[in-house]
Amino acid sequence: MPPADAAPTSPTDPVFVVGEALVDIVDDAEGHHEHPGGSPLNVAYGLARLGVPTTLRTRFGRDARGRSLREHLDRAGVALDPASLTSEPTSTALATVDAEGHAEYEFEIDWTTGEIEAPRDARVVHTGSIATALAPGADDVLRLFEHAAPGTLLTFDPNVRPGVTPDRAAVVARVDRLAGLAHVVKMSDEDAAWLHPGLSLEAVVAHYLDAGAALVAVTRGGDGCLVAAPGVLVSEPSLPVAVVDTIGAGDSFMSGAIFAILSQGLRARMLDRSLSEADVRRIAEVALRSARVTVSRAGANPPSVAELAG
Repeated sequence: MPPADAAPTSPTDPVFVVGEALVDIVDDAEGHHEHPGGSPLNVAYGLARLGVPTTLRTRFGRDARGRSLREHLDRAGVALDPASLTSEPTSTALATVDAEGHAEYEFEIDWTTGEIEAPRDARVVHTGSIATALAPGADDVLRLFEHAAPGTLLTFDPNVRPGVTPDRAAVVARVDRLAGLAHVVKMSDEDAAWLHPGLSLEAVVAHYLDAGAALVAVTRGGDGCLVAAPGVLVSEPSLPVAVVDTIGAGDSFMSGAIFAILSQGLRARMLDRSLSEADVRRIAEVALRSARVTVSRAGANPPSVAELAG
């Protein structure tokens, strides 16, 4: 297994991503425009752009917006699970961006999936966001994690959306259930504050490590991130960047973290929860670089391998 500071290699472990795909309708100083969106879609797209073999199970229509999502995924090389297509309209999120580039969302979304089965060759399964909290599909996502094949690395980003899932107690219980099954738990500091009001970020990280996670990451916007593994706690600062908007930044952090785990040959260490401080720091650095590229341009536009290296 290569050391943590070895040069990245092209990942070959296939990843299966499950969750919502939608169209972000953005109103900002430049007017009204649309971008492909949805946290799981963004993670799948980010992974494929980094050369990771990625399949997405989602839900979108055969309408014009659905075709735009399909074309977007095709450009990155994301394989689409055929069960993703529906006759219903494609979901949307109205994103209002403030002067500092931060986005607020209003969703029109349906998440009805039926049984979800990971491809037999999938070595990583990722999920998160609305797909893990909105009925009826959230129950199918939970079953996917509960019945994952031995040796599958499970990654999870709750990316809470109180406007869509206002029952906080139910969401907290579902997050704890999924986090207890996951090897990697990633969230923003805003997620942490909503899920665990009054707790410090260090206490939130400890909560999920105690639940069984091998790696817990909390992003802190322009202040970088806090990343921990059993016996390891790393606070990594962000590098300066001119922010265009923050749409998709957390998703790029997530895809960058998964890429770092796979490209550094750390999947086995994740599964047996034996990451070193150098491993954790390397994952944090790559994930932050990935997010940094995304905030420097409009929309959820994650880096290529060349941009990540640069």
